[in-house]
Amino acid sequence: MKKILEIQNLTYKYEEDSDKLNLSGVSFDVNEGEWISIIGRNGSGKSTTARLIDGLMPALSGTIKVDGEVLTEANVWDLRRKIGMVFQNPDNQFVGATVEDDIAFGMENQQIERDEMIKRVDDVLELVNMSDFKDREPASLSGGQKQRVAIAGVIALRPKIIILDEATSMLDPNGRNKLMNVVREIKDEYGLTVLSITHDLDEAVNSDRIVVMKDGEVVRIATPDEIFESENDMVSIGLDVPFTSNLMIDLRAKGFDIPEKYMDEEGLADYLWQSYLKK
Repeated sequence: MKKILEIQNLTYKYEEDSDKLNLSGVSFDVNEGEWISIIGRNGSGKSTTARLIDGLMPALSGTIKVDGEVLTEANVWDLRRKIGMVFQNPDNQFVGATVEDDIAFGMENQQIERDEMIKRVDDVLELVNMSDFKDREPASLSGGQKQRVAIAGVIALRPKIIILDEATSMLDPNGRNKLMNVVREIKDEYGLTVLSITHDLDEAVNSDRIVVMKDGEVVRIATPDEIFESENDMVSIGLDVPFTSNLMIDLRAKGFDIPEKYMDEEGLADYLWQSYLKK
């Protein structure tokens, strides 16, 4: 399988005269088409890692390969075309007077032909279910609608990788689920690679793999099942135990035959329902 991101021994510190490294020896790979979540407590280095990958800040040391090419000052602008980043607060990304103008802005910078721009705007707005809002001011939209527009603006540029930097943290649970469903549909439609920086463990459950960070270091890389199956492991790395993990532990203690494999709320409900029907 092709590696589209290769991160090797990244280090970084915000204060040059400080002895403390904010990132220390961060290394992991991402395969093309994968959905990787990076989780950890505030200050663990998740967003710093994302900004280094996108070339927004230079690493102190280490290497970042994007689609097989080492990121440097000379090629940062070319490689950033392969990466689309959606931030926590979409208002910080809006520059156009209307939704249509905002999505077109990035394409204008890339000197894409006008007819192609118009087609892409219509296509991406349909993908994120925002076609009826094309002439609206971005500021007038709800939080979830703003994030959909931000994602549409990124998708219009045809990146190979999307980085979601806490992109759902300002949304309620229903809004998060809807937005994540949109991203999954887009990922499947275009064969994109997704790197999700998140504190929402239920969101991370649907990843292919999870990178766990603590105090600027990668402490574990594993599948969601492997990460969430052990309550002790979660606590030791400073993370809350997901609701369903606690519920599964309580159900086992009450004599229910619950598999050791981690399940999200929907999966656990389906399992309990199916088990009940068999009796």
